[in-house]
Amino acid sequence: MRIGLGSDHNAFDMKESVKSYIQELGHEVIDYGCHSCSEVDYPEVAFEVGQDIMKNKLDRGILCCGTGIGVAIAAGKVPGIRAALCHDTYSAERAQLSNNAQILTMGAKVIGVEVAKQVVKVYLDSHFSGGNSGRKVQQITDKEQEFLKGESAQHEKTYK
Repeated sequence: MRIGLGSDHNAFDMKESVKSYIQELGHEVIDYGCHSCSEVDYPEVAFEVGQDIMKNKLDRGILCCGTGIGVAIAAGKVPGIRAALCHDTYSAERAQLSNNAQILTMGAKVIGVEVAKQVVKVYLDSHFSGGNSGRKVQQITDKEQEFLKGESAQHEKTYK
């Protein structure tokens, strides 16, 4: 798989360790930064990974920040993206099996690198198969499209 990987400065060390591990597992990694421990804001990194997933340039994404919350929120703003914050293997598995989450997020100040590697492995080894979960994911997708259409109509009404 082609995996997009990104972080802020709080999770730089975790990202680097996870990057090597993903490559050891045989996946291609595209590193979206950050590229040092110098302070950087995470939203743009999360947006880029999400957009490239939607453009089919990536199969999945993994984002890290201090808590994993900020990157999950930012990535989730990209239409069509489902980002799941996971700090344990069960949640990582369910993120894929039940929610078809294209992006896994983790917090470097919440879990250690070795646990993060376990979480990543389970996430990458899990694959969405639809079923009852497919129906639920479709409901989320449909509502998102409804919201986007409503926003577009409201925007047009405001500027006419």
